[in-house]
Amino acid sequence: MKQLTSFILLSLLLISCEQINKQTLPAPNAWEKRTLDRIDEDAEYDGSTFLSIYSQIFTRDERAIYDLTATVSIHNPNAQDSVYLERAEYYNTQGNSVRTYFTKPVFILPMETVQIIIPVLDNAGGTGANFIFDWRRKSSLYDPIFEAVMVSSQGAHGISFVTEGNRLR
Repeated sequence: MKQLTSFILLSLLLISCEQINKQTLPAPNAWEKRTLDRIDEDAEYDGSTFLSIYSQIFTRDERAIYDLTATVSIHNPNAQDSVYLERAEYYNTQGNSVRTYFTKPVFILPMETVQIIIPVLDNAGGTGANFIFDWRRKSSLYDPIFEAVMVSSQGAHGISFVTEGNRLR
């Protein structure tokens, strides 16, 4: 009886560990709910921002790679009006496009933040991944703010760091 109980507990433990480790790509952001046919006519001021992302980093040498989860946050720092994203393109280390997040302009409400998650198992970006964001706003508003937080943990060790977007134009 004791062996049967031990077997059942061990089986349950293994099943629960297996379920925790089965990560999949997250459901796509609800960009379709934010899609616009056209941008507000007053949003005549445009820009482009570069944001570096690390889905992997090197540890001991170029053969030892550590996978990371990245949370990209896109902030609208304006309390009065929306800003608009026209493009969010994700590139890998070699400069090849990995994915485009939407094909029509989307809005970000006043003081709202939206996120793009690159899960730990999605290492398509590699050690030098990045985003290009094209955006529009009214001339009286602040630029949107682009940041990324990369995190990971293995055993008792963890790593986290932040990158900030750089305006290209």
